[in-house]
Amino acid sequence: MKNTTVVKIGLTVAAVFGSVAPLWASVAAREDNSDLFVWIFLAFCALIIVAQLIPAMMMLLGFAKGVKKKSVQPPPAEHADHLTLPKGRSAFNNSSQ
Repeated sequence: MKNTTVVKIGLTVAAVFGSVAPLWASVAAREDNSDLFVWIFLAFCALIIVAQLIPAMMMLLGFAKGVKKKSVQPPPAEHADHLTLPKGRSAFNNSSQ
């Protein structure tokens, strides 16, 4: 019994406050004619975003060109060993054999 009374009171309070909220919003609204400044601010934000997208797109295109390019052939084997000198001497031991 008491449970249905609480529900009825809760619904009544919610209906009253729900119908009054739009009235508060209309009273609180004001006209300040700042539309031009808002659009200038939004355009500046868009300019910053576009300025950051241009280098990102260039980098993405560079990656795509690198993937599309043929694979690089490895250098000849004679230049691959950097620890031995051409005369057969070791780079760590300077004594001649």
